Amino acid sequence: MAKRAGRQKNQLSACYYEGYLEKRSFKDKTSRKLWTSLCGNTLFFFNEKRDNDYIENLDLSGLISVTNDSSQDCNLDAARLILQMKDGNIKFTAPSAETRELWKGYIHSVTELSVPSSLNLLPGQIHMLKEAIEREKERIQNIHPPAVTTCSPYISLLADMPACYHDVSRLEAELLLKKEAKRGNMLLRPGRDGNSFAVTTRQEHEGSIFRHYRVVRKHDGGFNIDVNNPVPCATLWDVITYLVEKTAGVLIPLIIEEPYEKNISFIWSDYENGETSVQQALPNLVPPGLPPNPAPKIQTPEAEPVPVEEEIVYLNDMEQRQKEADDFSAVPFPLPQKKPTKKAIMPPTPVPRKSIPNTSPPSSTTSTNRDVRMRANADPLRPIPLAAITELKLKLEQKGKFQQ
Repeated sequence: MAKRAGRQKNQLSACYYEGYLEKRSFKDKTSRKLWTSLCGNTLFFFNEKRDNDYIENLDLSGLISVTNDSSQDCNLDAARLILQMKDGNIKFTAPSAETRELWKGYIHSVTELSVPSSLNLLPGQIHMLKEAIEREKERIQNIHPPAVTTCSPYISLLADMPACYHDVSRLEAELLLKKEAKRGNMLLRPGRDGNSFAVTTRQEHEGSIFRHYRVVRKHDGGFNIDVNNPVPCATLWDVITYLVEKTAGVLIPLIIEEPYEKNISFIWSDYENGETSVQQALPNLVPPGLPPNPAPKIQTPEAEPVPVEEEIVYLNDMEQRQKEADDFSAVPFPLPQKKPTKKAIMPPTPVPRKSIPNTSPPSSTTSTNRDVRMRANADPLRPIPLAAITELKLKLEQKGKFQQ
């Protein structure tokens, strides 16, 4: 089964356009809404957008024309188109008229390798069609015939393997059909010899009845259902289609599409109470990034100390430097203005008075006291000088001697 994710060159080609379409062919009784991808010149159909295995494909090499279907649909916005193939017509329903025009443009461009002029498309859409044509031309030029190996010739056919193919043995096929009886009763598996295929079927008639049909590969291409009257088929898809049509739909291919989770959940263990519960991850949860690795420390070589040479000073050099310093100091520079400092106000210092020598001896104490009072009254705030005090002391001593 072909995988859309990680497909190789011998599997699905580059996808030019994809989207949901309702498909209804002359074999289908009801329409089915399928995710459709235009890869190369082939339409691949998937049950859902997230599926990796396509359920069928449609080769557009047998396309005759693409036309609009004027029949009304229950959905007024939907638009229908008809693909006229060599073996019949296939009807599709697109979600809107614009989507239908894009599908018609891509299908016509891939099959005819030219941009259709009859479609109502925007300039950007026409540019996209031209790019698809160039890519399709490159794909056609790079196509090489698949290499056929003697050990496993069916390996090169994995790109066109039907969805009901299962890599199981004969016994495992019987057990699988019995287990998945509600999904289908026919599957395709590899043959016992490794160079062929086999179809295993299961039906109920008073118990389970299993039948195995061998499918061999022809040397000139294609396959044969190896029965009494061999049935030639071009592809393995035609083998499954032949068995479904000839049994009037009684045989149903077993297609197992495993469901995928739509939300991220995990089991959370609470170590405090020992309980476990299922938690849903936050939709915008971003895993924390790893801290950056610390940058390696680069050891820089230490600079070698430069030897200091003693400067020899000459008298002429000193005079030259002194002259340069004087010239530099002569240049006026604006000096910052300093605020004048306030000096403390001190009382005036008295001037010492010259003493007049007294020729006559003092007669009494009254004259001495009068001199002291006169000096004190002259300036009461002026301090008495030391010479006056000494003179007064001498007079008092002389007075004391006379009284004795």
